[in-house]
Amino acid sequence: MEENTNTVSKNFIEQLIDKDLEEGVYDHVQTRFPPEPNGYLHIGHAKSILLNSGLAKEYNGKFNLRFDDTNPTKERIEFVESIKKDVEWLGADWEDRLFFASNYFDQMYECALKLIRKGKAYVCDLTADQIREYRGTLTEPGKESPYRNRSVEENLALFEEMKAGKCEDGARVLRAKIDMASPNINMRDPIIYRVAHMTHHNTGNKWCIYPMYDFAHPIEDAIEHVTHSICTLEFEDHRPLYDWVVQECEFEMPPRQIEFAKLYLKNVVTGKRYIKRLVEDGIVDGWDDPRLVSISGLRRRGYTPEAIKMFVDLCGVSKSQSTVDMAMLEYCIREDLKMKKPRMMAVLDPIKVVIDNYPEGQVEYFDVPNNLENESLGSRKVPFSRELYIEREDFMEIPPKKYFRLFPGNEVRLMNAYFVKCESIEKDTDGNVTLIHCTYDPETRSGSGFTGRKVKGTIHWVAASTAKKVTVRLYENIVDEEKGMFAEDGTLNLNPRSLVTCESYVEPALAEAAPEDRFQFVRNGYFCVDNKDSAPGEPVFNRIVSLKSSFKLPTA
Repeated sequence: MEENTNTVSKNFIEQLIDKDLEEGVYDHVQTRFPPEPNGYLHIGHAKSILLNSGLAKEYNGKFNLRFDDTNPTKERIEFVESIKKDVEWLGADWEDRLFFASNYFDQMYECALKLIRKGKAYVCDLTADQIREYRGTLTEPGKESPYRNRSVEENLALFEEMKAGKCEDGARVLRAKIDMASPNINMRDPIIYRVAHMTHHNTGNKWCIYPMYDFAHPIEDAIEHVTHSICTLEFEDHRPLYDWVVQECEFEMPPRQIEFAKLYLKNVVTGKRYIKRLVEDGIVDGWDDPRLVSISGLRRRGYTPEAIKMFVDLCGVSKSQSTVDMAMLEYCIREDLKMKKPRMMAVLDPIKVVIDNYPEGQVEYFDVPNNLENESLGSRKVPFSRELYIEREDFMEIPPKKYFRLFPGNEVRLMNAYFVKCESIEKDTDGNVTLIHCTYDPETRSGSGFTGRKVKGTIHWVAASTAKKVTVRLYENIVDEEKGMFAEDGTLNLNPRSLVTCESYVEPALAEAAPEDRFQFVRNGYFCVDNKDSAPGEPVFNRIVSLKSSFKLPTA
């Protein structure tokens, strides 16, 4: 019998879902992405978004976007809107399935009352420090609160007082009554409600008590009929509490929590408190700064949803924690763009060249292919004139051996144009070269079939008379990788060259580039028009990534 060579290897989550469906535990698949709106999403969240939405699509199920907005002290509408944009941009379609945990506050409150009536929850007057002290350690059991055995009636009355605003913040909490001797500290009578006199972005001042995440989250999943609650490994020890809540609150067809390993990037800032500090200190210009790996920052830098999905797929889904180098993400964006985008000429650090024997005032046009590897992208007309800009690094007055670019007496090819020879230079009073004088050979016109001689060097250029002056931003990791992520005092080791701004010249065709348009600039890398600081006719270009890669795709 011929073997089927098209078998698709499934990750452990898919295998568990298959088993649940085969055994009739669930008759459908429903997943969710449940961010807390207390900051912008980052590349690690992208893995969760694509995993959860991808599973729903794979199993012809449903995908929810739900905001876990149970903590009004840190949440803002700005974060809600940014998250919606990011999830949509990544292609995770929640259709009309947008939910807020705060819409379930009434149901959560009823669940709390049910637990009190069942003798499974009690109001505790211990302080936060006392609760920590009573909780015990990993090797010692906890100690029961002196308020643990209050009557159902007393607990109901006290909880109503909490809800009515008669308690100060921190004065009382509602705790689940489980097991103070449990080897899992999360099960030692965890807090499920606290008092917080805060205005909520969605419910206003209706509530002054708010559910804790570990209590609210399983209820939200159960209300929405989520079947598989996919979360990261730090919640593995919380799973017994998750299961206890849905069981004791008596939900039918309770959801199943499955944990997978987070996505960690080496020497990359993802922690919200660090990003918040960078924003507040003005080191970056917002949560969407292109030096950050927030999803909006990556989008502004020029990364594509396709590249991020490729990256997530390469990282895979497992239970093993690992750290990935940023070079893998850079590899993915190069792979995504190299066949899709035109290759244009831009001079980032310009020095002027005058071709002395070229007719003054004359402009001619060369037909230049947009991408030599993809003929379907067509070609464009590039203007050429007597005065040009070239990269400063493409000229040296006293060159080392094997330097094949422009220097006095040497001839090079101007890409897609002519051979030119350096005849002389001009300098300023400090000895810096300010102007290069060349001559050209009209016989060597690109496309003419000239075979008289060869040159070893080819450099790119733009015509000075038609070039567009633009701002170009060159980015590096905001962390100084040589020093490592953190200094001895716990602060970030910041890279002083994480942003370098250049006043540069580009082909005139780039003058009307629109926000998020992407291009390859010959020899300089891939660039994207900034979606925040650009204006019509005045694009600002962000370098997405250089052309060279240090990442090698593993071979099978």
